[in-house]
Amino acid sequence: MANIFRALAVILELASGLLTIYKYILIAACVLSWVNPDPYNPIVNFIYRVTEPLLRRIRRYMPNTGALDISPIVAFALIYVVQIVVFDTAIYYLRTAFGSAAGLDLKGF
Repeated sequence: MANIFRALAVILELASGLLTIYKYILIAACVLSWVNPDPYNPIVNFIYRVTEPLLRRIRRYMPNTGALDISPIVAFALIYVVQIVVFDTAIYYLRTAFGSAAGLDLKGF
């Protein structure tokens, strides 16, 4: 039973790490939007392909603000809420409900 909880903890840690990497990619996309790079560059193309699906969905529900695009700010807020509320709550639940009973050491989270 303890192995299942360890696997859950590793999955939560991996998902949180992937969201952190996505935040850095969002920062890169914001910087690239200021400098107008070559869209055929493979790195620029990758960054846009990774970030545009989320930003497009956010822009669909936001009012038109002209030249100011605040969808990355909303994306950052959503990522922080998911990381703090969902992951921290799940880790806390794993630590309190199952950690001591299963002998888990989840203090690194």
